[in-house]
Amino acid sequence: MTADDPSVLRPPVLREGDTVLLVSPSGPTRPERVARGIELLTGWGLRPQVAPNAYARRGYLAGDDALRAADLNAAFADPRVRGVICTRGGYGAQRVVDLIDMAAVRRDPKVVAGFSDITALQFALWRGARLAGVHGPGAAWVDERTPLRSAESLHTALMTTAPVTVEAVPGEETYPVRVPGRAVGRLLGGNLCLITATLGTPDMPDLTGAVLLVEEVQEPPYKVDRMLTHLRRAGVLDGLAGVAVGQFTDCADGWATTVVDVLTDRLGDLGVPVLGGLPIGHGPGQLSVPVGTSATLDATAGTLTVAPAVR
Repeated sequence: MTADDPSVLRPPVLREGDTVLLVSPSGPTRPERVARGIELLTGWGLRPQVAPNAYARRGYLAGDDALRAADLNAAFADPRVRGVICTRGGYGAQRVVDLIDMAAVRRDPKVVAGFSDITALQFALWRGARLAGVHGPGAAWVDERTPLRSAESLHTALMTTAPVTVEAVPGEETYPVRVPGRAVGRLLGGNLCLITATLGTPDMPDLTGAVLLVEEVQEPPYKVDRMLTHLRRAGVLDGLAGVAVGQFTDCADGWATTVVDVLTDRLGDLGVPVLGGLPIGHGPGQLSVPVGTSATLDATAGTLTVAPAVR
């Protein structure tokens, strides 16, 4: 595994004194939800600034599309801003990704962190600039769900150039999902709903030779089945190197078939290593991982090791 892939745009590592802009590309949030994230980032020596429209609200969106896109483009264009931290997911990133100034992203690459609906933003930045990013918690920080180990993991991904290793945890619901073996490939993916919603758009990445990351929240097993079956039928899973299975949080209904059953059935016969039990996603203890860089998935040993997103 190497971090020196010339085809990948890896932004500079964040350093003490750097300004990071907090943006809301998807759903709305409130200042009291972001206060803890600001405190955390400030404690790392960073200078968090709230984007002008970060607290805007229009129903389930964090303000109009033009406002959300303006905050993103302002972050990418401002040389003083060295990192972009999304406040939360929700819904709406797909509505603004076509408005992003990709030339500005390429001119001055900055690390972008977020997860859930932010998968759509990460995919767009990958398509438009081959920008590596960080799949991790947003600035609307909740200590109960993202305790100290979550903060330490995000700090490592943003502020060091060390590879990131995540170990499968026996207590995670998806831990039984496993096909032994070892795979090396670029880590791409994130939230399963957003991966499926990206099919047929220019932002759907070529997953040939990739390690696919999947996680989900509050989707019953039959819907997880439907999404994975859709991906299978579309042919996008045919050339995978492996699958990294994160947290499938609150994915249960009244049927006897569990989400673990579905994941085992839909991923277990792809002929590639599959590793479940990774604390990546919407569940307690969420850890951060780079996306867009080289990864080694060792499903036999139970580890996922990913080259840094930053340089």
